[in-house]
Amino acid sequence: MATKETCRSELRSAIPQLSDRGLNSAAKWAAEQLMGIEQDPMKQTPLQTRFQRGSSSIRLRNRAVTVADSSFTPSAGLSYITTPPQAEVEEVDGDVISGDFYLLAKSYFDCKEYRRAAHVLRDQTNDKAVFLRCYSLYLAGEKRKEEEIIELEGPLGKSDAINRELVSLERELSKLRSNGSIDPFGLYMYGLVLKEKGNENQARNILVESVNSYPWNWSAWTELQTLCTSADSLKLLNLNNHWMKDFFLASAYQELRMHNEALSKYEYLMGTFTNSNYLLAQIAKAQYNLREFEQVEGMFEELLRNDPYRIDDMDMYSNVLYAKECSSALSYLAHRVFLTDKYRPETCCIIGNYYSLKGNHEKSVMYFSRALKLNKNYLSAWTLMGHEYVEMKNMSAAVYAYRRAVDIHQCDYRAWYGLGQAYEMMGMPLYALHYFKKSVFLQPNDSRLWIAMAQCYETEQLHMLEEAIKCYRRAASCDDKEAIALHRLAKLHSELGRTEEAAFYYKKDLERMDSEEREGPNMVEALMFLAQHCKQHKRFDEAEVYCTRLLDYTGSEKETAKSLLRGIRSARDVEHY
Repeated sequence: MATKETCRSELRSAIPQLSDRGLNSAAKWAAEQLMGIEQDPMKQTPLQTRFQRGSSSIRLRNRAVTVADSSFTPSAGLSYITTPPQAEVEEVDGDVISGDFYLLAKSYFDCKEYRRAAHVLRDQTNDKAVFLRCYSLYLAGEKRKEEEIIELEGPLGKSDAINRELVSLERELSKLRSNGSIDPFGLYMYGLVLKEKGNENQARNILVESVNSYPWNWSAWTELQTLCTSADSLKLLNLNNHWMKDFFLASAYQELRMHNEALSKYEYLMGTFTNSNYLLAQIAKAQYNLREFEQVEGMFEELLRNDPYRIDDMDMYSNVLYAKECSSALSYLAHRVFLTDKYRPETCCIIGNYYSLKGNHEKSVMYFSRALKLNKNYLSAWTLMGHEYVEMKNMSAAVYAYRRAVDIHQCDYRAWYGLGQAYEMMGMPLYALHYFKKSVFLQPNDSRLWIAMAQCYETEQLHMLEEAIKCYRRAASCDDKEAIALHRLAKLHSELGRTEEAAFYYKKDLERMDSEEREGPNMVEALMFLAQHCKQHKRFDEAEVYCTRLLDYTGSEKETAKSLLRGIRSARDVEHY
């Protein structure tokens, strides 16, 4: 890992270069990481101290991570190199008039007048001008594509509309690359165009070339990540060992559901970028996917303390509050983001979650639809809207929403799981099983998915109890927080006449309920079975313990327990004589 001073100077150099080319998201990301590098306490001003005050126990814990965590970096056959801050890739002020053209084009670009910007630069040949012209044309084509989709299908519809600028852009950028007159930003643009046209292998190679030449463009890394759909494809990338590679790998691991590896990478990066809110948010995401909701809630609370007007990632925070049924906290979060920016998709999604928790599913759907009008590729909104339609028993709408989510991202296990639920509720267990299998393939450590599969196997149409038992066993080994699997394993073994196996699982379930101090019908059922089983096998002392516990309940189980105790005493007397 490069030193803090090296990272700081490189980012300071990169931010104006990115901003000057209209790569605003990449510039914002770089600026956030710049402020995430902890300053030398001797050099800090009061303003810097106030901005970087978020040194909570979460951050302090992450400082202890050693360089050994970098072992997750796939070998590229290159030693670690520290790339010095680059000067401008290409200077335009050698020609004052060309510089004036660029300033005018950039002002049009900033006002989202993309075709005007491209027109101004039509005769400019330097690298910087060529990139801005190509990027402007690309964005103009994207804007027109969105307009065509709305005109033809409505804001939430599917369409075959395409970006009509891609063909000419590919032709021009391909020629520039073959002539060797293309810079790293032009390579990024070329990779983006190839990706949009479906030439994924070539796009991957071009983007690798771009990030190796200029590693500070986070937008290029993000596009490259979308083309890495497996751990094997990630290992095949011939990337230079720059510190930006660690950010990329951590993000890629997260996307590939390698959450523990992602956590290790992010905690390693925390050693340098101690105050990075981006890293804190990514660690929270990884913990969320591992269902560590208590830790996640604390991290998001810290994020809001550090950056009170932040909306990025707050939709995930709302999911945590929804899962924990924290209605008042979710209401406060919804009100807060609404006052910050009510027309952000994340804001609409948070408000939709709030109304869903209150049981107002119609209004929840309205807000999820609003989020999708603002961003029709907003994955969470499609999935959550599907959940709402399931609650409203509108299965056709639910299936449509889940299918749209899957179209956007085929590795979203929640959408596959939602499809399975919808088909299960429609009484089509074979279809449901197909989708549950897809979801469990993507998220094999989630007990809920294994339980859903098991319940499909238990239906009257399938009645494949052995397969159901296998699924419940997997669920039990995946930390079944809902405590469903052990009880169902005991019950199924009992139904199949396997009393020893049933007794084993009833006993494990009873131990778990005791440790969690839970009461309920499952406990009564377990005590009753174990009392009868122990009596039949003449383990009278053990049977007596279970019967005594049943005497604390009112109802038929108490009378049954008394009858069993009388039987135990009689059996003991017979044995005695």
